[in-house]
Amino acid sequence: MSKIKTAVIGVGSMGRNHARVLYDLPESELVAVCDSDEKTAREISKRYNCNAYTDYKELIEKEMPDAVVIAVPTKLHKKVAVDFMNKGINVLIEKPIASSVEEAEEIIETAEKNKVKLMVGHIERFNPAIMELKKNIDDGKLGKIYKIDVNRVGPFPSRIRDVGVVIDLAVHDIDVIFYLTSSDVERVYAECERRIHTSHEDILSGIMKLKNKTVCSLNINWLTPTKIRKLFVTGEKGMFVANYLTQDLYYYENSSAFEVFQTPGGGWSVNEGKMVKYYIKKEEPLKSELKHFLKSIKQNEKPLISGRDGMRALKIAKALVESSREKSVRNI
Repeated sequence: MSKIKTAVIGVGSMGRNHARVLYDLPESELVAVCDSDEKTAREISKRYNCNAYTDYKELIEKEMPDAVVIAVPTKLHKKVAVDFMNKGINVLIEKPIASSVEEAEEIIETAEKNKVKLMVGHIERFNPAIMELKKNIDDGKLGKIYKIDVNRVGPFPSRIRDVGVVIDLAVHDIDVIFYLTSSDVERVYAECERRIHTSHEDILSGIMKLKNKTVCSLNINWLTPTKIRKLFVTGEKGMFVANYLTQDLYYYENSSAFEVFQTPGGGWSVNEGKMVKYYIKKEEPLKSELKHFLKSIKQNEKPLISGRDGMRALKIAKALVESSREKSVRNI
C-alpha cells in the first residue's frame, strides 16, 4: 500500500479539520468528503480537490476508501461506523465513540468481526504536553500519584445539541486519566446543572476515585467566557501542571520529598522546591493523531486508542451523569 485512500464523513467544525490534515499528509490521498449539507460538502471538496457526497453509502460504492474519519453527530456514530466496517473499511470515530455503551459494544464487535482498525479520536493523548507528562510519570518523576485535578471550561458551543458537557468534554479527561494512571475507576460522584443548553447539562463538578486510590476532581463547563484547559497531577515528589492550549508542561518540586529519597530515615513533609518548565516541541495534536491512525493501518499495528478505551471513557461519563440525576455515589 503506497498512499492510503481516505475520506471524511461529516465536515462540520471538526470534520473539516480532519479533511485539511488528511489532504496535507503525504501518506494520505483524500478522495472524498461527505456531509448532509450539500453546500458544505462541495465547499470542502473544492478546497481540498476531492469528490463531494451527501450520501455516505454512495461514497462507499463509488470510492471504496481504505480508511474514513467519522465526524457526524454522536447519535449517528454507530450506524455510519458499522456500515463502513462491514465493507472492510478502517474507521476513526470522533469521540465519544457512541451515544450508549450498547452501541459502542456493537461498533467494537463489528470491527473485530471484519478485522478492521477501529480508533477513537481522543485527541488529547496526542497533545505534546500530555505525551511528555506520561513519559515523566512512567519514569517515576512523581512517585505515587495522589490527586489529579482537571479544569476544562470555556464558552458554550452552539453547534453541539445532541449531548451535554459530560459526554462531549469530560470524556477527554477521563481518557487522559486512564492513560496516565493505568488504573480503573472505583466510584464516582457528580453534580451537574443545565443553565443555557436546550436539553443537556452544561456544568459538571465531579469526583472520581480510582482503584489505585488516586482522587480526581473534574471542573468542566460551557459557561466560562474564556477557554481554559489545564491538568494538575500531584504526587509524592511534586506536582505537574499541563496546559493543553499552550502545550506547556511545568513541574513543581516537593523539596522535602527529594530529601527523603536522598537521605535514609529522613522525615516526610511537603515543601516548595524549584520549578521546571519543560522544553516541548509543539505539534498539532490532530496531525499526530491522524499520522498514528494511518501508520497503524500501513504497519498492521494496534491503534493507541482502541474501541474499548472509548467505551470505557463513555461508561464513566454516563455514570457521572447518572450520579447527578440520582444524587448518589455510583460504584463502577
